[in-house]
Amino acid sequence: MTVETLMREEVMEGGLEGEVPRSIQWSSVFAGALAASAMSFILIGFGVAVGLGVSSASPTWRDASAALALLSGLYLIIQAIISFGFGGYVAGRTTRPAPALATIEDDGERRDGLHGLIAWALAVLAGAALLALLGAAALDRSPMRSSASSTSTAEPLLSYELDKLFRAPRRAPNVDLREARAEAGRILMTSSSHSGVAADDRTYLVQQVAAVTGLAAPDAEKRVDALIADAKTAINRARRNSIIVAFSVAAATLIGAAVAWATAVAGGRHRDGEPLPNWMASSNRFHRNPRAMPVP
Repeated sequence: MTVETLMREEVMEGGLEGEVPRSIQWSSVFAGALAASAMSFILIGFGVAVGLGVSSASPTWRDASAALALLSGLYLIIQAIISFGFGGYVAGRTTRPAPALATIEDDGERRDGLHGLIAWALAVLAGAALLALLGAAALDRSPMRSSASSTSTAEPLLSYELDKLFRAPRRAPNVDLREARAEAGRILMTSSSHSGVAADDRTYLVQQVAAVTGLAAPDAEKRVDALIADAKTAINRARRNSIIVAFSVAAATLIGAAVAWATAVAGGRHRDGEPLPNWMASSNRFHRNPRAMPVP
């Protein structure tokens, strides 16, 4: 009795000799994360190629329709399900099973599912780090970083409106409009606020347009009013589509976590040659040697 008790304690703490302790197997986690990242790269690349990726002709989504934003978000969710499902299955299938005597009911499923969940987290963090590096590199190469006074958040969101604002049939060569565009852009950005563009800012903008383009005051005023309305529409459209895309990214990430857990459990079941759990019984037919589901 004493020997049996000692053996059970040894199994519960570290497993039998030659067995793998019940801990995280990082090789399986990294394999699942790499598989998910590779599949996601392939699917996103395909989506961008056919126009279904999270992209548009304008990097700020200002010219994209709501239908394109919704379709891109839906495709993002679908590719997350496929990618994280594939990565979770790889993580669960390649994880070595826990010692048989140390495994209690449903403990193996939780262990396999945890490997899939960690693989999902690693893939998400790797993707976020890559996007951050690419964004920082693109920002460093951007010509808009010339000086603080000539930089505006209106670029490139309102680049077209700023072009139209200072468009002139004839202009003196070597005229630097960077500071004027940046200041005008900051004024136009206030058009989407609750109070809109202030009266003194509007007057100043009319004076600047008249001075730069040579238009008469009434014509400059008409141009400014028209572009304030256009800027407000563009900002609201970009904001709406960005919210749709951001929500789709969050939904795809959370759904991917659940899918990675479920497929890791399925991979562990296939590894052990066991039928899938009842909540996944409909997919048990894909197993090579399906067994009859236990009847409660």
